[in-house]
Amino acid sequence: MNTFRKAAISLGIVGATLTGGAVGAAMVGTSSAQTTTTPSAAAGTPAAGAPVAGAAHDPTQGGHMANGITEVLLTGDTATKVKDAALAAVPGGTIERVENDAEGSPYEAHMTKADGTHVTVKVGADFKVTTIETGR
Repeated sequence: MNTFRKAAISLGIVGATLTGGAVGAAMVGTSSAQTTTTPSAAAGTPAAGAPVAGAAHDPTQGGHMANGITEVLLTGDTATKVKDAALAAVPGGTIERVENDAEGSPYEAHMTKADGTHVTVKVGADFKVTTIETGR
């Protein structure tokens, strides 16, 4: 075998080894990145505040999903108006949270009645109570 041919074969082997090593390192780096779990995701609260699929749901933070809608806690004037309407409909009750509703009504208030039972008060866009559902 002549010298030129030996050099060409050697270069081909070295090049293939380097390429294979680079591809292998990239795959290992990608694989470990996909399986890494951040502490916040493990707790069910990602940094962006969106719900994590399969994570334990904390109902006090909203985030229930139905019909392609994610319920979000209400704030400001809207929250105040929904709370006022719900408390008027359930005298002596305690508000747990108020949020938009993913299942038909614009808003809902989750409450505990004076007797300890739970109700969900549905509130319309006009801030009038439309229904009171027993349970969560």
